Amino acid sequence: MKQLFYFILLFVFLHASARIITLSPAINEIVYALGAGEQVVGNTTYALYPEASKSVAKVGGYFSPNLEKILSLKPTIVIMQPNNHTLAQQLKRLHIRTEVVPIDRLQHITQAITKLGKVLHKEHKAKEIVAGITQALHNLKGIVKGKKILMVFGHNTQITGNIFVAGQNLYFDDIINISGNTNALHSSRKGQPLLNRENIIALNPDVVILLAHAMKERKLTEKDLIDPWLELPINAAKQKHIYIIDKEYSGIPSDRLIHFLNDFRAILHGIADK
Repeated sequence: MKQLFYFILLFVFLHASARIITLSPAINEIVYALGAGEQVVGNTTYALYPEASKSVAKVGGYFSPNLEKILSLKPTIVIMQPNNHTLAQQLKRLHIRTEVVPIDRLQHITQAITKLGKVLHKEHKAKEIVAGITQALHNLKGIVKGKKILMVFGHNTQITGNIFVAGQNLYFDDIINISGNTNALHSSRKGQPLLNRENIIALNPDVVILLAHAMKERKLTEKDLIDPWLELPINAAKQKHIYIIDKEYSGIPSDRLIHFLNDFRAILHGIADK
């Protein structure tokens, strides 16, 4: 009985003394959502949600974290995306537990939440979050079908060149497909391919969704962003199926994906009702 007591005491001590560093805004949000935010001792410059994470020590940017700063915070675990192989290897050589979790595709996001739930002993909360996302995905089905949807990143007040869009290797593509529609862009280019005016006209999307999370900070109105698209000879302009999602979570693959899915569902209902 005494041995069991000491084992439980040791487990609680080790769990409570975890010192976590998160090396991307999305990973940071997931850790907080799981209920382990109090154990986060370091994160990146743009890890600004939830509010408590703003006061956490910053270890650099997403692509340029500072190893010395990380080590100074004495982490017991560093959680990162697979964007910095060299840093991951350095941390492992220093015997610092390093968890690398991809979150580019939809299944990656739910797998990351489940995995981190196990790592941080928050399995119940992880299951709850994944269940919510799964239900929100299910709710997208059967609203409208067969539409070519183009998701666009940024705050373009002119449609000329350098238009970033969602390609086939991102979770946005997975979401469009699950809804019963297709990505207007079919390309082998990874990341966020760049298109110009002629490319967009050739794609002729039925729906354009603008992900413009900093619209208000830039003092832009919906009219500023939508009007240039209405001038294009594409189906989306003819049917006035140009929409904006201006929330910051629109480009962050974390637990807040559920909010994006609900926004997307509202757009699909708007299309169906016209």
